[in-house]
Amino acid sequence: MKRDVFQGIADPTRRAILHLISGEPLNVNSVSEKFAVTRTAVYKHIKILTECGLITINQKGRERYCEAQLQKLEEVSAWVDQYRETWNNRLDSLETYLQKLQLKKKKNDKRTRGR
Repeated sequence: MKRDVFQGIADPTRRAILHLISGEPLNVNSVSEKFAVTRTAVYKHIKILTECGLITINQKGRERYCEAQLQKLEEVSAWVDQYRETWNNRLDSLETYLQKLQLKKKKNDKRTRGR
């Protein structure tokens, strides 16, 4: 089953696994030792991450190492970027509105003190 990158990052445990191996490849047992769930559960998460293309498993001798494929996260970044301009515009409008309110409040305060 081919999964997309969004399914890979949808679960907090999978995000934690990805973060853990982003610094350096780790063997599967080292990864599973870092979590308070069964080794089988970690293997299932690793399998999903592999199906999403977010990690690869490399055999080195008897050990299997998980290696992050972070370039796949560019798909998430591109998706977020399509909304970034909209949110920046909305936040700019909010900032302008708040500045107008502050200016109005200052003017009202000066009038009140002047009486």
